[in-house]
Amino acid sequence: MRSTRSFRRLALALQRTGVALGMALCLSACAELPKDVERPVSTALAQPAGTSLAQLVQQRREAAATRFDSGFLLIDGPQAAYGSRLALVQGAQKTLDLQYYTIHADASTAYLLRGVREAARRGVRVRILLDDFHSTGRDAVVMYLAFEPNVEMRMFNPLAGTRTSKLSRFVNSIDDAGRIQQRMHNKLFIADNVLGVTGGRNLGDAYFGHATNANFVDLDVLVAGPAVQDLSRSFDAYWNNERAYPVQSLVTREELEKIRADARASADKEREQQAAPPGPPADEGGAPKADADRVPRWDRQPMDLRTVSFVWAPAAVMVDKPAKIAADASSAPTADRKKAPGALVVTSGKAKGAGAGSKLDIAAGAAANGDTVVEGLLQLIGLARKDLLIISPYFVPGPDMKRAFAEARARGVRVRVLTNSLASNDAPVAHVGYARHRDELLAMGVELYELRSEQADLNSTFGSSGRSGASGESRSMLHSKVLVMDGQWVVVGSMNLDLRSQLQNTEIAVLVRSAELARIAADKIDGVLREGAWRVERSDGRLVWRAPEGSGLQDTTTEPDTSAGLRLMLRLVGPLAPDKLL
Repeated sequence: MRSTRSFRRLALALQRTGVALGMALCLSACAELPKDVERPVSTALAQPAGTSLAQLVQQRREAAATRFDSGFLLIDGPQAAYGSRLALVQGAQKTLDLQYYTIHADASTAYLLRGVREAARRGVRVRILLDDFHSTGRDAVVMYLAFEPNVEMRMFNPLAGTRTSKLSRFVNSIDDAGRIQQRMHNKLFIADNVLGVTGGRNLGDAYFGHATNANFVDLDVLVAGPAVQDLSRSFDAYWNNERAYPVQSLVTREELEKIRADARASADKEREQQAAPPGPPADEGGAPKADADRVPRWDRQPMDLRTVSFVWAPAAVMVDKPAKIAADASSAPTADRKKAPGALVVTSGKAKGAGAGSKLDIAAGAAANGDTVVEGLLQLIGLARKDLLIISPYFVPGPDMKRAFAEARARGVRVRVLTNSLASNDAPVAHVGYARHRDELLAMGVELYELRSEQADLNSTFGSSGRSGASGESRSMLHSKVLVMDGQWVVVGSMNLDLRSQLQNTEIAVLVRSAELARIAADKIDGVLREGAWRVERSDGRLVWRAPEGSGLQDTTTEPDTSAGLRLMLRLVGPLAPDKLL
């Protein structure tokens, strides 16, 4: 999700709350972050070898008779994505480390965090690091976990002031617009420093197929072995950074209790208006206690890690340094700043006995020449010789990206990009930044595909997007971030190919050298390109959207499945929305 997503709702809220806005503006001048905050330093489990999960990984590796130490499993459906996290929660004996851009207080999260609390109560040390942008209203109640025994929770790059609503959060930060644009976008879920999940998913119903009308189509990778220790080093760097504030320094338990009570009262009022029975009180996960029980039973089943078929391969972890985000407003970079502090690239999982100069070292070295994860990927693209297959849900190519694509095409590299259509994009204004570059990309030979917003069945290709809504179909929104190169390399991470990920947000990615994993990823993506996406072409001087194979739909010359009003609004807003802010 993006910080621009609630633009229209925010505008309506501003219209309805003129007096409150004026009062809040006065109060916001006094809102400041706490000073001299204590941040006890802690690090990942130093020796995970003695845990049950470590023994399981070793058994899986020995069964595979591989020379590589790190294993990888692509997770392409909501059931597997949820089940993998449940398995890590239930299997953890020593530590659980969670790092996310957003955690929603809803049914999926309530059930998952119930397991996290139970793990803490059986002695597992839990650390949760959450970006602070969305921690308002009901979602702020997730911070209640910080007051659980054996749980520590910190907020990264917090914003000062009240957490009662998104409107108040916006107002309190109105004089700090530069820093509010910079977010920690990393996603990690690590157990005992030996198994972890990273990729595009945040935590919430829409990421696990439980939202009623719209769900994200996403991709994660389950990582096993030494590569996880590199993910943990990344987590520790953010956890112990001055930008990470313990929850207790930002909000009291009593304040969270009031927010929870207000959310409960609001929900009860909505039920009364719908003539529905009153709901039960909320639990510490933020959602009503019954919400967790509404998670489908098939989704309550943890993944059986004993039967996982890992692909064992050399890999590298790429992660932006925390310093990419300014520590305070005075040191915040300008919007036109070209370079951010360098990206950290850590190689791991090499073949035993492999010396310097291996293909992994060469690729990781190329990526390390970039100052951010996205710039590292552009350096990696410079090594492509045959084929590039890219998924970026928010695709706003800046000059560096277009140059990388043009040079790849000049070398004869086939470049295919799957992104959101206007109809499937949860942030329509971001689509403007992509649409204005379509003609140029097509002219250089880049093949463009846009996800179809309502699909009869994605389950056979890239994982079901979720349950059906009232209309009988669930709107699909692309959220995966993947690169497959030359049938040998796979990158899965949190980054989009846009200027926001390149210049403002922090990101993380795993680079794996494996023909087998590349084939698995490419097969899944090819299925979506054929059956679940519009292909955009230039014909007779205008854009044409070619209908997906077997869809029964007709080709069209307008943005598919969109209203004339939406298209008109974006044409009017487009010139006012610079790429670097999308």
